[in-house]
Amino acid sequence: MSRRFTPKVVTANDLLEGDVIYLTEDDRWSRNHSEAELIEDEAHADIRLIFASKQANKVVGPYLADARPGPNGPEPVHFREEFRTRGPSNYYHGKQAEPAN
Repeated sequence: MSRRFTPKVVTANDLLEGDVIYLTEDDRWSRNHSEAELIEDEAHADIRLIFASKQANKVVGPYLADARPGPNGPEPVHFREEFRTRGPSNYYHGKQAEPAN
């Protein structure tokens, strides 16, 4: 018996900047997880992953990540994906940097 499909988002890293990005329903790449397309059908997920994989000039390492519906869009399910939404783990870079006072 096969496992039931769980909702997914397509994620990758931006080729030039390295930031974590998410594929949106309108074929854009967003740095905001809540803008990602929440995919609830396995066949559609496969099609979206193929679409992402063909964008080697924009993204690196696209894959499907488990997600769940949330009040403001998809939310990560696993710690790894939650961690990736926060940006680089080195202190003064990316989404973790605070604006200069």
